[in-house]
Amino acid sequence: MGPKHLSQRELESYLWGAANLLRGLVDAGDYKQYVFPLLFFKRLSDVWDEDYREALEDTGDEAYARSTADDRFVIPAGAHWSDVRTAVRDVGRALVEAFRAIEAANPDRLSGIFGSAAWTDKAQLPDETLRNLIEHFSRHELSLAAVPEDELGNGYEYLIKQFADDSGHTAQEFYTNRTLVHLMAQMLEPQAGENIYDPTVGTGGMLISCLAEVKRRGGDARTLGLYGQELIHTTAAIARMNLVLHGVEDFEIVAGNTLTDPAFIEHDRLRTFDVVLANPPYSIKKWNREAWQSDPWGRNFLGTPPQGRADYAFFQHILRSLDPKTGRCAILFPHGVLFRNEEAEMRRRLVESDLLECVLGLGPNLFYNSPMEACVVVCRTQKPADRRQKILFIDAVHEVARERAQSFLKQEHQARILGAYQTFADEPGFAAVVTTAEVLEKGGNLSIPRYVRPLKGAQDGGARDLKTAWTAFDAGGREFWLQMDALVDMLDGVLAKAGEDE
Repeated sequence: MGPKHLSQRELESYLWGAANLLRGLVDAGDYKQYVFPLLFFKRLSDVWDEDYREALEDTGDEAYARSTADDRFVIPAGAHWSDVRTAVRDVGRALVEAFRAIEAANPDRLSGIFGSAAWTDKAQLPDETLRNLIEHFSRHELSLAAVPEDELGNGYEYLIKQFADDSGHTAQEFYTNRTLVHLMAQMLEPQAGENIYDPTVGTGGMLISCLAEVKRRGGDARTLGLYGQELIHTTAAIARMNLVLHGVEDFEIVAGNTLTDPAFIEHDRLRTFDVVLANPPYSIKKWNREAWQSDPWGRNFLGTPPQGRADYAFFQHILRSLDPKTGRCAILFPHGVLFRNEEAEMRRRLVESDLLECVLGLGPNLFYNSPMEACVVVCRTQKPADRRQKILFIDAVHEVARERAQSFLKQEHQARILGAYQTFADEPGFAAVVTTAEVLEKGGNLSIPRYVRPLKGAQDGGARDLKTAWTAFDAGGREFWLQMDALVDMLDGVLAKAGEDE
């Protein structure tokens, strides 16, 4: 009889149960650096056992079975889950030794993947807690037969979401609303055989969404190349585990600073990709603006962003990372990038370059723990002939659902937005095709309410609550409040700078 197949609900309960064992011992924001490596270690060991069993049953040859199991990942003698499970004392040290042995035996794919959590700190993680964690994970087999790759990947994504909910303020580092990411992937239509890149990759959710989109459309996802860079080493390790658990083989995730030290270089130039998705960190104030003015990679072709916000530095890095023929990108930004005065000249050059294809405005609360409205900017290096010198503006501020203080896009919201993008035509009150000349007449301002006017009488005027009051604003009123939002953001930057100077 084969291993028990876990339902999605059983898997989620099992995984979250591990995090509950850490409550009161480590900060909620640190759950991920303990739970994910243990989950990954258990998965590697169980899949290794599965390969070994199958080969042994086929041939009866133990040496051949071990060699076959090592084809996928090498687990050296003494570094298997079952070895660590027998440790009674110094459990943290046993775990670290197993992790380092596995990393060393698989240098190309697993180097540094287990991170550097304080496993041997007995004051924080006593042996008893670690034994309880190991026994908790030992309750179920995580072989491919028991939990296929897509199902374990979904469970992993569930944990990422739960950790984001639990840790609150740190969530934006590694979690982006999945319904929005799914829409972005659909808009870019990634194809089998393409290379996909995220310069601020977090835990890899955008790459995984592209993988899922290729599978959904019947393409061979094994032919994809997935690439990413992430500033935080622990988060980069989680992204790598995420991709492995989703069955991805051709990937490269690098830890480091994308702006100061871009990881993907080819022939002394930035490597280019077919598809780029990104949710860059917002308005970074501590970055090397001086170096950007003479950027060796030519990423300052639109200009040098202000010190108080590096948004257009990430934007230009992405544009320079697009393949000259096939390149297209979707970037999630706060609305301020569309109209802030200090970026006006860069925005004008962007419009003149005719790389900008679509500006999509979304409703409030889609950013994690932030009420601000989001926008997605879509660019393409080679627009179809009928889209050249044109930009599509979509005002989807009402295409959003809210549940338990979380906003998300339902399937019908995604379908309506995607349909408007693919049709690329005027739709009163929702979408407008505008020539680049018209936008340049407005100084390159990309504020959506300037181009997509609400339908008269669309609101009943009965502003019973704040949401209804917000949607009842006419275009000028809404733009005013968006500008106020940007002003508050700017003042925040000025105050922060003054604090640093003192």
